[in-house]
Amino acid sequence: MRKWEILLTPYKQAVDELKVKLRGIREQYQKSSKHTPIEFVTGRVKPISSIIDKASRKNIPLDRLEAELQDLAGLRIVTQFVEDIETVVELIRSRKDFEIIEEIDYVSEKKSSGYRSYHMILNYPVQTIEGEKKILVELQIRTMAMNFWATIEHSLNYKYSGEIPADVKMKLQRSAEAAFLLDEEMSIIREEVREAQKIITTKQEQGRKL
Repeated sequence: MRKWEILLTPYKQAVDELKVKLRGIREQYQKSSKHTPIEFVTGRVKPISSIIDKASRKNIPLDRLEAELQDLAGLRIVTQFVEDIETVVELIRSRKDFEIIEEIDYVSEKKSSGYRSYHMILNYPVQTIEGEKKILVELQIRTMAMNFWATIEHSLNYKYSGEIPADVKMKLQRSAEAAFLLDEEMSIIREEVREAQKIITTKQEQGRKL
């Protein structure tokens, strides 16, 4: 267990640092008059049991984990609208504190399961007692509707050990399309939604001043 803690501590550090930075971006938008493209940010280091399971399935030797598993550290940015995803992607591309290794657009080209999300693999430097260490971090960017669907699919994959029954798969695919249709409908009325949010924020600020 001690060896696992030593291995994963820099990954936890990378997740913690990036969460602070990304939430900082969100706060800057909130304090401006601009629409906030980031609804919320989450992050995690992959549980040890999941690492061992994935390494076994992919025949990855334990001494090759850091080189071959790109999702030991994971971050997720959730947006309100599909259009916000591209805004966030451009924000990430513009940063100089890490390197982008790979981008995969599952929003435009969904997976066969119906899964949609935008993935970026980052090479993020952390400072350790041994010096600088570059950490691979998987960043997922998706809407709230996409996130809800992906959470359900993940739970079902866990329940069925990756072998989801055909009828359940079909229902999942249909629900994925329903979720995307919801995103499209929300995009149509997004200016109305933004205006409503401005009104709410203004009233909250006035209430705090009273």
